[in-house]
Amino acid sequence: MRQSGKRGNAVTTVLAMLVAAYGLAPIHASGAETKQAKDAADSGGDYSFSLTGYLRGWASFNMDNQPELKAIGEDSAGKLSMLRGSMLLDADARTGPIKWKAIGRLDREHKTSYLNNLEKLRATNGTAGGDSILDNYNQGEIREFWAEMPIGERTTVKFGKQQLVWGESDFFHAMDLVHGYDLSWRLFFEGENEEWRKPLIMLSTKIRIPEAKGMLAAYVRPGWDRCQDIGNTYDIRGGRWFFQPYRGFDLSQVTDKDCNHKEGDYDDVTYGVRWSGEAFDLNYSLAYLTTFAADPVANSTFRPWKERPTGAVFDLIHPKIDVLGATVSGYSAALDSVLSAEVAYTKDQPYNIGSGAFNPGNLSNPGIGLNGVKLKDTLTTMIRIDKNLNLENILGTSRPSFSSIQIFNTQILNFDKQDDIVRLFAYGNRATEHNTIVTAFTTLNYRNDTINPGLAVGFDVSHGGGFAIPSVSLVLNDKWLAKIEADIFWTGGKHNDRQFSGQASQLFGYFNQSNQLVFRLTRQF
Repeated sequence: MRQSGKRGNAVTTVLAMLVAAYGLAPIHASGAETKQAKDAADSGGDYSFSLTGYLRGWASFNMDNQPELKAIGEDSAGKLSMLRGSMLLDADARTGPIKWKAIGRLDREHKTSYLNNLEKLRATNGTAGGDSILDNYNQGEIREFWAEMPIGERTTVKFGKQQLVWGESDFFHAMDLVHGYDLSWRLFFEGENEEWRKPLIMLSTKIRIPEAKGMLAAYVRPGWDRCQDIGNTYDIRGGRWFFQPYRGFDLSQVTDKDCNHKEGDYDDVTYGVRWSGEAFDLNYSLAYLTTFAADPVANSTFRPWKERPTGAVFDLIHPKIDVLGATVSGYSAALDSVLSAEVAYTKDQPYNIGSGAFNPGNLSNPGIGLNGVKLKDTLTTMIRIDKNLNLENILGTSRPSFSSIQIFNTQILNFDKQDDIVRLFAYGNRATEHNTIVTAFTTLNYRNDTINPGLAVGFDVSHGGGFAIPSVSLVLNDKWLAKIEADIFWTGGKHNDRQFSGQASQLFGYFNQSNQLVFRLTRQF
């Protein structure tokens, strides 16, 4: 991977981590958020320390025979695809008016026979000799390390490695773009975003303005993070969650990740500002941020974009984008529900261009998105309704069941088919003007919330396909938690059977033959 020459020495890096800071929770500038800020401002001479955490194990099993392995005579249905363990330590301390937090996590996996087969498949695909496939999954890091202190009665400042969440959506993200996500070891399990979000080193502040019933929040990221902390990380080394039909293909052998590209230099300062408040019994927010595009685009050797790549075929880059967004939410007595909406206008969202199968002999259009990069403004909208359903007499639940429906649409503005935009590099299918996803989930509660079945579903309205995630969470006692879920996908008949073919795969076609059964056990302490 290409690294920056502007990083400074190791001492600077360590000092940067020691002053790592906290991000902002989702902001509704009243209630709990305002009280939290006021409590932090009012606190004085407390001295305390606490340590919590968990030990967690996962096991997942394939529910399908995957075509990549069938091609070499190996079955994958029923095979153990993941055996993973994690330990997380969460330390909180207070020294006078200063609050401290540090979170560290260690992740390790066993190389199952299925992963071993995928690693062997690299030779068949011509990408043998790379790092162990376990390098996708084994990690150890300080996830957060920040200090927070009040300045006067209205302002708090946090500095260090943090998570900052701006937005209302859950499955898909409109405004939650400050951070990328580590999607390398899992791609579609239902779970906690804070576990997969990649924290960044930032200075953030919150200023309460009660006269206006609101709060002003802002952050600056000085550019002290690592290359791998920028944008979304996918399983491109041919592992279990590489998009079909690329399992067993180590893309890192033919590409570099370029974090120094002039349009996406990870040393560059990024920042954002957000106002949130209350008006007419509604919570609302307005935000602007400069950040990095979450999903990478390919800077192709066939048609370099502003800089020549160093990878054999292309470099992965995360160009900077500007995002202007707004959210609003409120309670509807007529529907007995909470209604939320979110809109985000993104300037210069990067897309790859060049549809059709890979044709390296055609330099004017080599296909599969390797014909350059085009910037297009986009408009992302989300509408959500949250409601408690009274199912006690029907299903015998202990209390009302929380349910939510969300409609999520991304529109490419000034869309023109002649632009020949593709949805994702390595696939030659053209993008469409609108991509609309509908999701819904509900959670049932039995035996005083100790048995909690759930169901999440989603549908690609624009292209067909979708997902269903039935699950059950179990509270075994005050220390032990368990969860069982199935991740089930259907493609609407649009998926790729051959690498670099240009077939008509859309979003859920990437997950063809990826159905999983997942078990999780957690010991809290």
